[in-house]
Amino acid sequence: MSDASRTVVILGGGGHAKVLISVIRKLPWAIAGYVDPRDVGPVLGVPHVGDDAVLPALLARHPGCAAAMGVGKVDATARRARIQAAAEALGYWFPAFVSPDAVVNDEVELGAGTAIFDGAVVNAGVVTGPTCIVNTNATVEHDCRLGTNVHIGPGATVSGGVMIGDHTFVGAGAVVIHGVRIVEACLIGAGAVVIDDLTEPGTYVGAPARRIR
Repeated sequence: MSDASRTVVILGGGGHAKVLISVIRKLPWAIAGYVDPRDVGPVLGVPHVGDDAVLPALLARHPGCAAAMGVGKVDATARRARIQAAAEALGYWFPAFVSPDAVVNDEVELGAGTAIFDGAVVNAGVVTGPTCIVNTNATVEHDCRLGTNVHIGPGATVSGGVMIGDHTFVGAGAVVIHGVRIVEACLIGAGAVVIDDLTEPGTYVGAPARRIR
């Protein structure tokens, strides 16, 4: 891999971007800056380089530049996936970023733009789609399948053989038991316990989890 392809631009400048920058700095990557409609000043020393309109010029200055999804996710929408797709259409590529302080075991396949944060465990046979997040101290057990743009929140546990549909958000500290199937576009609240298949998109809370809207 060339030095040029070891340069990355961060999409977004909020709190999620800050955590992602902290992970990337543990890896052999150079960060060119972050793009965001708002200039919030340097984020952990990473400069604001403009909004999305600067992305073509930035790529021209850094041929082969990668991008990383610094936009967070606390909903069940496709917004992050759309942002990533727009940057890919410009010519950016999205590596998966794995913290050296995470555990990713054998035969794991991580989709483009997926981020694995500090303390996370991703066990053997897991496959994720693009744009996923396995957040701090979350666990995804063996043979799970995560769709596009799935966020497993801090401290959540997804037991073995679970299938989670596109754009679903599993909140902090939630538990999904073995073998459950979750349809796309579900928002699972913090601390919820999912013991049955979720077959309808919506918001689920409680133990056992129930749909509230």
